[in-house]
Amino acid sequence: MDLFDKTVKSIEPVKESWYDSAQKHLDNLTKPLGSLGKLEEFARRLVAITENARPILDKKVIFTFAGDHGIVEEGVSAYPKEVTPQMVFNIVAGGAAINVLSRHAGSEVVVVDIGVDHDFGKVEGLVDRKVMRGTRNFAKGPAMTRDEAIKSIECGIELAQNYAQNGYRIMGTGEMGIGNTTPSSAIVAVLTGAPVAEVTGRGTGISDDALSRKARIIEEAIRLNNPDPKDAIDVLSKVGGTEIGGIAGLVLGAASRKIPVVVDGFISTAGALIAYAIEPKVKDYMFAAHHSVERGHRIALEAMGLAPILDLGMRLGEGTGAALAMLLIEGGLKIYREMATFEEAGVTDEIVN
Repeated sequence: MDLFDKTVKSIEPVKESWYDSAQKHLDNLTKPLGSLGKLEEFARRLVAITENARPILDKKVIFTFAGDHGIVEEGVSAYPKEVTPQMVFNIVAGGAAINVLSRHAGSEVVVVDIGVDHDFGKVEGLVDRKVMRGTRNFAKGPAMTRDEAIKSIECGIELAQNYAQNGYRIMGTGEMGIGNTTPSSAIVAVLTGAPVAEVTGRGTGISDDALSRKARIIEEAIRLNNPDPKDAIDVLSKVGGTEIGGIAGLVLGAASRKIPVVVDGFISTAGALIAYAIEPKVKDYMFAAHHSVERGHRIALEAMGLAPILDLGMRLGEGTGAALAMLLIEGGLKIYREMATFEEAGVTDEIVN
């Protein structure tokens, strides 16, 4: 049995009994029942996901998967593909937004070259898992072969499982790749059945005319490649990207090891949607970090039944929303672990009316 099949088959549903035991503890803390809202939900979910009555989040990591896209040839991005390797160097050097926010959140950043059209050689701090040098232009044919798509997923699985084995307690998804809102829009349209125009946004900030053209290109590419909405790997291979596959694999791998995973914005959510289409049980292991201004993001989240933690008008990617959301998730856990119970504080828990 290969890594992909073994991982998918090993994912278990989260047990209700762990939610119940966490709720009992939360209800015994010195506060009115449910008064800390989503912070309590975060703690309850962490207990259930990890199957640990006293979970900790001492080791956090965000994976920023980098890849290029042949579809950029069609003029769907405001920036040229050369920006992808330039930004990879920037992230490795610690100068990008994800570095700043990860330092704030106390999380490590792991930059993964899974499909950049550039020969980096040996760069300290860059993880080389290159599946291919950029996907093919899916306006002219499939972006990847099925084997390449599976290889990109298995890359994410391996990273999740290796870092879980090394004691990391929570993982976040991020990406870097010029043009990657285009394959993400295509994936969301195919897997949700939503009209392409409703899930296609401006990405790096294209004009109205370019946006209309982008949607038209995606519609034509979907007709050309005819991806099967009942086969997520077929969808990924025909209209996806290597970094999207890596994110899908990270979600699957984290779920297989009972590790919570914080999903960033639109591109990350497209990867999460691939994972969800492969094995719906992964939903219970995911936290949706924020609501991106990319118009397809809400549709993708709703398809999985996920509610975003933050809504800050962000659309950068890289894992920036995941870093911020980790702070709130950890805040909920600290409430659970550090707040006094009624008995410990000598406070009555009787309700008089």
